[in-house]
Amino acid sequence: MDLPESSSGSSGPYSDIGSVEKVTEEWTYTMRRTMQQIVPNLFLGPYASAGKKQLQELKNVGITHIVCVRQEVEKNLIKPNHPNDFQYLVVNLADSFTENILKKIPEVKQFIDGALGSGGKVLVHCNSGMCTSPSLVIAYIMQTYGLDFQAALQHVQQRRFCIQPNEAFEHQLQEFEPIYKARVDMAGMGSSEGHKRGRDAEEDDEDEDRGKMSRDFENMDED
Repeated sequence: MDLPESSSGSSGPYSDIGSVEKVTEEWTYTMRRTMQQIVPNLFLGPYASAGKKQLQELKNVGITHIVCVRQEVEKNLIKPNHPNDFQYLVVNLADSFTENILKKIPEVKQFIDGALGSGGKVLVHCNSGMCTSPSLVIAYIMQTYGLDFQAALQHVQQRRFCIQPNEAFEHQLQEFEPIYKARVDMAGMGSSEGHKRGRDAEEDDEDEDRGKMSRDFENMDED
């Protein structure tokens, strides 16, 4: 799947994700408390960006769906603040070296795909927006755009400069790469059965897709 072009329909501080250079040069500590657009219509931020006082700002941006990532012990502190205004997915995931992030990935991808497919906009947040929620967004981008872990990490980090998955999550996401690619390959084999496509043609298509993806990344940074 090609990386979509940036949407220009929103207003306010999140309407223009800007170039990578602009993001890194203008990044300040206070930006940790706000959300950033990672790919068109998918935002990442801390709990503060979905707080009770942020309802109007969320509506101004056009957010329709929110993924609330929290530890079980945080459930009384990190919770859906606007259940009547947005559709929520609550994901229990701790910033822990013993936590299994891979089992959380499918439901998050399904939720985000459903939201974007219906024309919505999604905010993914945890408490700080620095480890657990970014890790899930990285996994989503890996699957959706066919990127390896390092490329997806770099893409997200260039747009929310403060993120840093813990070491255990990094290892799991690196292990996730061949898993999701194998699933894609198996699905592709099933859908192409009977068409007798040669391997050379498949490789040509893959090369073309990678070229399109690279151009889309460049277009997004220029918007």
